[in-house]
Amino acid sequence: MTAMVHGSVPVRDVEPVLPKWWRTLDKVTVTCILALFGVGMLLGFAASPPLAEKNGLDPFHYVERQVIFGGMALLAMFVTSMMPPQLVRRLAVVGFVVAIIAVLALPFFGTDFGKGAVRWYRLGFASLQPSEFLKPGFVVVAAWLLAASQEINGPPGRLWAFLLTGFIAVVLALQPDFGQASLVVFAWAVMYFVAGAPIMLLMGAFGIVMLGGTFAYHNSEHVARRIDGFLNPEIDPTTQIGYATNAIREGGFFGVGLGEGEVKWSLPDAHTDFIIAVAAEEYGLVMVLVVIALYATIALRSFYRLIKERDVFIRLAGTGLAAVFAVQALINMGVAVRMLPSKGMTLPFVSYGGSSLIAGGIAVGMLLAFTRTRPQGQIGDILRGHRR
Repeated sequence: MTAMVHGSVPVRDVEPVLPKWWRTLDKVTVTCILALFGVGMLLGFAASPPLAEKNGLDPFHYVERQVIFGGMALLAMFVTSMMPPQLVRRLAVVGFVVAIIAVLALPFFGTDFGKGAVRWYRLGFASLQPSEFLKPGFVVVAAWLLAASQEINGPPGRLWAFLLTGFIAVVLALQPDFGQASLVVFAWAVMYFVAGAPIMLLMGAFGIVMLGGTFAYHNSEHVARRIDGFLNPEIDPTTQIGYATNAIREGGFFGVGLGEGEVKWSLPDAHTDFIIAVAAEEYGLVMVLVVIALYATIALRSFYRLIKERDVFIRLAGTGLAAVFAVQALINMGVAVRMLPSKGMTLPFVSYGGSSLIAGGIAVGMLLAFTRTRPQGQIGDILRGHRR
């Protein structure tokens, strides 16, 4: 009788979460990420034993820690990739607020580990670099502000995003951490460009960055030393760049062989910032090209999927995350081959480092969440809507 009066209630064919997640996920990108982590583990076996021996630890101490941190990173990546974009945005805002507070407290509670820049918290069992977690949160928050500015009667999101970018860049530069500051500015510029910013405005922002770099060069010994070393035509063979350059030259096309490299015994950051030099020496140009191809595949596939995305926020946030991921890899490898000044930046998912790995897992998880296939309002999507 109820059905006769009110009509039957339609039964929704709700697809379980895991099958839906797996069907809509970019599996090629996931495969590339797992391959990068595998490469990192392989290089860790070669690069970390000398450091462990120097510190009086078990030969594979850092490899074991890499497995632990990598497992946490992959877990964070998969869990985040299952979230809907709205939940990713909420968590990113919370994470961004916590990370910026942690960065602001670094001058009082942080340490530099003898590297001249206060970027870490000493936790006893590990160290924490909050700027690594700041990047993905910033990208999502800035994308949200830029997207909101395009709504009718929306807030002045473009102005707020610009002011937020400038504030974070200054805070990071004061550590000093010009590498992370440059990534923050780059992410904002890419998203602003995709959102339709005038090219002259971006050129003006680039000019401000150049003025800031010039000021830093004349007022920071830390920055001046790195830039002078980069501009010097003569490479000191006893410096990190000198060791890395020689390792790449010795590696040739196929490398000197597994475990036969010498650079890992000389470079203090062979397992982190200069891991690509170890790859080039022991496995040659072939391994380097494979690593480059993996990063390029992740970035290009992400951009291709985001081009078809109609939601402005998702398109901007995904583009910013993919751009930062690719450019960080480019900067790390560019430093190793002396195309860029030394930045102290890790190679995502390859270099050793808990903060870098876990933050990278969260960032890539966000990217995978934003690039999952979803209805875009086209006729074909509407007809297939029950499958989404």
